[in-house]
Amino acid sequence: MSEPIPPTLFTLGASHHTTPIELREKLALTADKMNAFCERLSQLTGLREYAVLNTCNRVEFYGLADSTATVDNLQREFCAFQGFSEAEFHAIRQHALNRDAIQHLLEVSSGLDSQMLGETEILGQVKEAYAAAQTRHSTGPVLNRVFQKNFQYAKHVRTHTAITEGQISVANVAVDLATKIFGDLAEARILLLGAGEIGDKTAKAFQSRGAKALTVASRRLERAQELATTLGATALPFEQWSSSLADFDIVVCSTAAPQTVVTSQAIQTAMKKRPARPLFLIDLALPRDVDPSAVEKENVFLYNLDDLAKIADENLAARTAKVARAREILIEKANSIWEQINNNRGRADYP
Repeated sequence: MSEPIPPTLFTLGASHHTTPIELREKLALTADKMNAFCERLSQLTGLREYAVLNTCNRVEFYGLADSTATVDNLQREFCAFQGFSEAEFHAIRQHALNRDAIQHLLEVSSGLDSQMLGETEILGQVKEAYAAAQTRHSTGPVLNRVFQKNFQYAKHVRTHTAITEGQISVANVAVDLATKIFGDLAEARILLLGAGEIGDKTAKAFQSRGAKALTVASRRLERAQELATTLGATALPFEQWSSSLADFDIVVCSTAAPQTVVTSQAIQTAMKKRPARPLFLIDLALPRDVDPSAVEKENVFLYNLDDLAKIADENLAARTAKVARAREILIEKANSIWEQINNNRGRADYP
């Protein structure tokens, strides 16, 4: 009698490595879509455990499946749900099994796989994804061990390899670009569209370089007022930002809107009122907030997440040795976790 085939640990998804921003925004799961798709996953035959990591730079599924056929079915379900060609997804997907899946999660959590090498936000995002999976009761003994050990080892790597030293952030790159366009930022008027964490960090980066005139607009006025108070800025009702666009030199966009917020028409109207003064648009949202055709207008400068990351990549070469050392440690830790999982197979509380 043949031995039963053990369950397969896997990761499946797409990230900035293989997927440009115009495709990532089509794959991204909004809050409502996330809940609806997780309902589907809970009914997927052969999927024992799963967690979903959904950020500006990646959408990834981590799970335990009865077979690789189950992983193929998950891919099929996801593409159908998002109205995305399965053949196109297959061409850009990142897929790993068992020990390699653990290695991938470790590199993601430590910031080694990030678009901005060593960035710290991703660890918090992975923790949130795991917490959401626990709330849905979609994790079990295998993913619980993998994620919990992952957090421990990701912290270890950050502490012992210094990959976060000299870190180049999206916010710092954006501020550097602004100084090239406007010079001294003391007189620049800045609008934050969206009052989330990334907008907050970018605003503080601008303030650290001398910017003083900041305005915050959010669909939730109370959230805009809260952030404005923290920054010493002004709050603007969201419905008024468009008519006030010509008053600003720099617009930082980071809303969670599912479609374009800053339209080409709004930009055109604003530029008629300020033809000689540049307008710098920083689009940190996914899906993107700003109509990409904005770059066609004279004196309008637009940079999205991928644009900023390309600039930051120029600083990567000096940190190659740190990356190599971090990867050595993560290979060792991935082997350790995989060995622990294999040693526990057959226990009553283990798959």
